[in-house]
Amino acid sequence: MLATPELIREAAQAAQLEARLPRWRKVPLYRERQARADNRFPESGGRVRFHQLPFVTKREMRAGFPDKFLPAGRTLETLLAEKVVELEHTSGTSEDRLPVMFGRGWWNAQEERALRLNRFVARVLDEHPNARRATITSPACNGLTCPTVWMSRAQRTIGKALFVNLARIPFLIPKAEQQHMAEEIADWAPQFLDLDPVHGVWFALYCERHAIRFPSLRFVLCSYEFVSAVHRRILQRVFGVPVFNLYGSTETGHLLMENEAGEMKPSYDTAYLEVVDADTNGIGNLIVTTLSNDYMPLLRYGIGDHAERNERSYGTDYVVHGRARDTLRAGNGRRVTTWQVDQCFADVSGIAHYQLRQSPGSECRLRYVPEAHELDAASLQAVVARLELLLECPVSAESIPTLLPEASGKFRLTFAVA
Repeated sequence: MLATPELIREAAQAAQLEARLPRWRKVPLYRERQARADNRFPESGGRVRFHQLPFVTKREMRAGFPDKFLPAGRTLETLLAEKVVELEHTSGTSEDRLPVMFGRGWWNAQEERALRLNRFVARVLDEHPNARRATITSPACNGLTCPTVWMSRAQRTIGKALFVNLARIPFLIPKAEQQHMAEEIADWAPQFLDLDPVHGVWFALYCERHAIRFPSLRFVLCSYEFVSAVHRRILQRVFGVPVFNLYGSTETGHLLMENEAGEMKPSYDTAYLEVVDADTNGIGNLIVTTLSNDYMPLLRYGIGDHAERNERSYGTDYVVHGRARDTLRAGNGRRVTTWQVDQCFADVSGIAHYQLRQSPGSECRLRYVPEAHELDAASLQAVVARLELLLECPVSAESIPTLLPEASGKFRLTFAVA
């Protein structure tokens, strides 16, 4: 096998992990955990190997924050006063919100590192060193705005980013507000849009109906939550530029970036990724160890997503299958992920957004928001037939004008009713 630069960087991660173990032992949370692991594996000579360490959960991190991450004699208040760290919170997609601490400048640095994994995006950033972005996402997700409080454009402009949206439910935004959003973006003249896919699609459809284009746009970046095939198709059609997926979380930073070939490539300097407890299809739980945030390192952290790892002759890429809690079950008990469900919509147009809910009796109900008019009967029948084949259960379908987000502001494409 040819030792490509990508493979060399991946191989070097093993040495990085072992080199960091002594440093991680000084973090109170991991000192206790590694001591317990040492006792469980006496054959390791009193020093457990990395892959013998137990997983860390959000619950443990929340219970120990911030003291279990700080060295003796340091406090969060002191670090904030010295302006060496920033404090953020996750959106709380699957659990209560989690506080996150990282060094000043870390977020922007790791984001650009991930973006440059895509050569097209890297060229745009080189051509525009001060590339502007317009961000459209739920105010509950971006940590900047509140859905009940009006904020001026100046208050929504941070550096090279303009946060456009002030509403949690995109389907209810008045036309006058959508027009105002379009005017702000046109005046800002961004090089790219940074979108929550559901919010972005509803805005895109407004732009399409009114023949609104943004000549400065070079690409669209989808982040914040799972981007569906139906979302991607509309964004590409309306904006006429490449659409790329950026995957990560507030607590880990950006882990994967879609390249020009559609592969999700890992950011090796940001984190070490594992897929554990994989099924026969190679789909398992994604485990993350961060490598660049020294103020709150995450060691074998269960991020809560399912993923699939593909090892190729030139490097590794991943398929993100969606939240573990959004997994459905086929009639024979087989696990069905959000990504697998979404493939049933791969070549069907006319749907802006959808949610597939599975009841305890395994019956599924598809609710979808059409793009403009009702989905034609043949397309709907094709989607239902694919879903029934995948899930081995009956699927009913219903067109509705609105789908509501979770309390976090995120939308769920698949939902298993307890």
